[in-house]
Amino acid sequence: LKGIELQTSCFTLRQIKDATNNFDAANKIGEGGFGPVYKGILADGTEIAVKQLSARSKQGNREFVTEIGMISALRHPHLVKLYGCCIEGNQLLLIYEYLENNSLARALFGPEEFQLTLDWPTRRKICIGIARGLAYLHEESRLKIVHRDIKASNVLLDKDLNPKISDFGLAKLDEEDNTHISTRIAGTYGYMAPEYAMHGRLTDKADVYSFGIVALEIVSGTCNTKHSLGKDESFYLLDLAKTLKQKGNLLALIDPRVASHCDPEGAILMIDVALLCTNSTAAARPSMSTVVSILEGKASFSNIITNSSIYGSELNPKNLYENVEEKDVENNSPTKRMLGDGQRASSSDLYPV
Repeated sequence: LKGIELQTSCFTLRQIKDATNNFDAANKIGEGGFGPVYKGILADGTEIAVKQLSARSKQGNREFVTEIGMISALRHPHLVKLYGCCIEGNQLLLIYEYLENNSLARALFGPEEFQLTLDWPTRRKICIGIARGLAYLHEESRLKIVHRDIKASNVLLDKDLNPKISDFGLAKLDEEDNTHISTRIAGTYGYMAPEYAMHGRLTDKADVYSFGIVALEIVSGTCNTKHSLGKDESFYLLDLAKTLKQKGNLLALIDPRVASHCDPEGAILMIDVALLCTNSTAAARPSMSTVVSILEGKASFSNIITNSSIYGSELNPKNLYENVEEKDVENNSPTKRMLGDGQRASSSDLYPV
């Protein structure tokens, strides 16, 4: 297979083995639904992350390379660069740029030794960067990609703590008519929009909802689905944000690590935007380009608000997912299988939390 006409870099297996020291365990930096991820260094000194996919068969490899070619052609400061792929024998590899600071999830609420000090300006920069990346995918790229699995662990941070969205476009490679990737992609519990979780209706507004959850996590430094009281008692950040909004006490949501030296008005704006993005009605959510304009101060948030129910009526995400599971039992829907037995039903993270 040659990728020249597809504008895709096709690496040889020898190149990748040399870069990763024959997939040495010491170079393994992640393990997820798609398979293991290794750090490598190419002969020219370029650091790479190699995602080792599970190939069901060699049929359709040309179509696979074509898809990879289209995805790798996407270039934006807030997207992880996909350099190309390698298809030899039973190996199916994706080669990405390597990001020094791992995932946003690990930086915010990973093991304490891996957490990073993210001051308020950095958090604002990260939030706006994610919004810009999604606006590009939805509205500016020729593919008009819906990510399907926006979450803090699918946002990677470079050496300067600039955010880059990972795994965009991979959902297309796992559709029923193109089974190159062994794990079904369905989004992640706690981040999926109601219309997608309950009815399978997927539009770019599903990503907007997920972005809203991530924005709340950035402000609070807390995972949306943190299990705080055992398996049966879960903490839902969106619940708390809506409750505090009703009480007029949104400042209580701000991460104590930055609360004393953050911009209160900016933090409240970010929370309000997040609540707008997580409206239970998809049509009421803004576009990501509108979100960027609001967060950058180029558009007035008050002009976007048109009615008192702008944040939606669903105040309990826990009930939403319980309702999903009840419907699945009645209708034998695949959604319950997507949700699994708890937290994840997502694509692989490029790096682990």
